[in-house]
Amino acid sequence: MSLGAFSWNDLADLALAVFLIAVGLSLAYAFVRLGGTLARLSSFIKGAHDEVLPVINKVGGSVDRVNAQLDKVDQVTDSAVDAADSVDTAVRAVSLAIQRPVQKVAGFAAGVTHGAAALRVERDVRTAVERGKEAAARREREIAEELRRADESER
Repeated sequence: MSLGAFSWNDLADLALAVFLIAVGLSLAYAFVRLGGTLARLSSFIKGAHDEVLPVINKVGGSVDRVNAQLDKVDQVTDSAVDAADSVDTAVRAVSLAIQRPVQKVAGFAAGVTHGAAALRVERDVRTAVERGKEAAARREREIAEELRRADESER
């Protein structure tokens, strides 16, 4: 083949061959770089796996311990609520036990006071006794009403 027989088709084939060689070399370089990147990524993932799993295990253990402590706190608060309910029941029982005698004593004191005042003013024993009984009954009703209102306001 002589130099003069070099045609445009031969030039196109030569250009295509040079282009394909350049593309092949570029792809080979890119694949080598990609392989290095994938190797570093694999190494990073393995390192993260080795470091993160123990941390996750420790966090899981910490969460378990926190949950155990929260269970204990829950038991303590339940016990405190039960104790408060018991104290409330005891206070209500004592209150009910002394409520009626207090009403009677207050009524008696009001009756004696009003009866004595009526005796001084009217000088009649029967009227003084009636006024004293009325005052005692009124005072007992007032105290019962006050206790009822106080009980309703607590609820």
